[in-house]
Amino acid sequence: MIGLYLQAQTPPTYPQDYFRNPVGIPMELSANFGELRPNHWHMGLDIRTKAQENMPIYAAAEGYIAKVGVRPQSFGRFIIINHPNGLSTLYAHLNDFYPELEEYVTEQQYKQESWAVELLFGPGQFPVSKGSFIANSGNTGGSRGPHLHFEIIDTKTDKRLNPLLFGFQFQDVVPPALVRLAMYDRSKSVYEQTPKFFPLKNTDSGYIIPKIDVIQTGLKKVSFGLQMYDKSSSGSSENGVFSAKLYLDDEPQVAFLLDSIDYDETAYMNAHIDYKHDFNGGAYLQHLSQLPGDNGAAYHKIKSDGVIEFTDTLVHYISVDVKDVYGNTSQLNFAVRFNDSLAALVPSVTAMSKLSPQQVNVVKKADFEMYLPEGCLYDSVPAYYYRDNAATSYNAVTAKHQVNDASFPIHDDFTVRLKPNKAIPENWKEKLVIVKSGRGNSIKKAIWSDGWLTAKFGDFGSFQAFADVTAPSVNELGKGDTINLSAASRIVFTPTDNFGVKKFRVELDSQWVRFTNDKSRNWIYKFDERCPYGIHHLKVIAEDLVGNVTTKEWWFRRNPYTPPPPKKKTVKKGKAGSKKTGTQKTDPKKKSTATKKTTTKKKK
Repeated sequence: MIGLYLQAQTPPTYPQDYFRNPVGIPMELSANFGELRPNHWHMGLDIRTKAQENMPIYAAAEGYIAKVGVRPQSFGRFIIINHPNGLSTLYAHLNDFYPELEEYVTEQQYKQESWAVELLFGPGQFPVSKGSFIANSGNTGGSRGPHLHFEIIDTKTDKRLNPLLFGFQFQDVVPPALVRLAMYDRSKSVYEQTPKFFPLKNTDSGYIIPKIDVIQTGLKKVSFGLQMYDKSSSGSSENGVFSAKLYLDDEPQVAFLLDSIDYDETAYMNAHIDYKHDFNGGAYLQHLSQLPGDNGAAYHKIKSDGVIEFTDTLVHYISVDVKDVYGNTSQLNFAVRFNDSLAALVPSVTAMSKLSPQQVNVVKKADFEMYLPEGCLYDSVPAYYYRDNAATSYNAVTAKHQVNDASFPIHDDFTVRLKPNKAIPENWKEKLVIVKSGRGNSIKKAIWSDGWLTAKFGDFGSFQAFADVTAPSVNELGKGDTINLSAASRIVFTPTDNFGVKKFRVELDSQWVRFTNDKSRNWIYKFDERCPYGIHHLKVIAEDLVGNVTTKEWWFRRNPYTPPPPKKKTVKKGKAGSKKTGTQKTDPKKKSTATKKTTTKKKK
């Protein structure tokens, strides 16, 4: 199917009109399939809900609810429906499920004593028809605003398919926008350079590089990237493009196509973009070549991987066709020529130690080791290493070791081993963590192995081991022997820890009670029938990564709350019954009633 698309430039055929719009209003998108996101492609559609929560969400087709989940900082509350045609649909960031399902999920959360759950169902438990009400829209999980995240899934392979290929009534006649062209020296890694940029201009005959007829270069091997985005007719969001194909002298070389993506493959987005440029604050640049360590499904080689090697000094013509899912096309045309006279100006590459893609890489020092499996790197990266002997604190048990920084992308986890540089007290040995610092800290419990401390990480940076001997901190519920919560509608705890909280449990009258943790910081319980009016006991248990525990207990009471009556406003009147707006003048010789009463009391 993909091969046919690349040859014929026509989208693959999926069942049309099988699925209905899952919201009850015209479909408008804030994000499409394949939009570029940190460390992943967006795997579905973000459908607007008028910036509101609790819009009704409907089953896109008949089938049965196969899975329901509650995940913090991810889908939030979500539903997956299996359909008879071998496809599934996912609905995420929901609020309440429909009543029968909501009741069942709550029952299971209390049974498992866990707010985060994932429940599987058979065909007969929760069947749905096309258009059945299944939930209310929301803003749960990793969502930053009310909307519905919607996916279509190949049930057997678990690949996500582009929903806009299924015939939804969604108008789009706007072609992708091309902003800048980037040219790379492919005699070295894309991470060891800053590309040369060319602004682009849209004309009646397509996009061009203004004021440049031919790019003259002294580079023998080059590749290109584009800053680009797509827009729909009904929205202003800058979405992801569907496909791009590179031609050299009218011969197709390579293409990328965002038709179907597996969640195991979505991190290859970091090979699709100039990761270092993005890391340093630049816009997304999408490569028109496949990096040597990119084993994902987006790129498809036709005659080459997109790297152009010059063997002559002739002018060569480059074209790039960029399409959205509806076939709206933007074309870029330019020419490039290798110039001998410029070759002498290209700086020579300094030989240095490197880590290479498609092979196992090892960094070994006397008290530090790093093992990277062969699938970790997309292109060569330098092997910068630095040992910081001055980075010490009372609970540090190793030196700090830095390898590169997080501007070089990593695809799979790698292993770090540290050797302690001091004697470790016996009571610390089960309390050790390894901290990866830099942009985006990561903390893992250390595992002892042959006198070394070991953990796995997913980014370069600085690594150091510490003893975690401090228990988590939990905020107070209130003051007093029995705290009055009659005026409150909920209880909120924000547990903190120097190296991270692993578990948080709350018991109400010796029974687990459901505190939600949707945004991964605050734990919230909204008073319900499980906490009737009266006096109650509350117990909180917080545990960190290495098992340090903090326990707190309180007594509190809830009584029917009656707000105090509003204060009566005293209205002073001026002449002719009008409201007095200025300062009222008084006779200083005439005592007020209050003064007389005070005087009378003094006389007594």
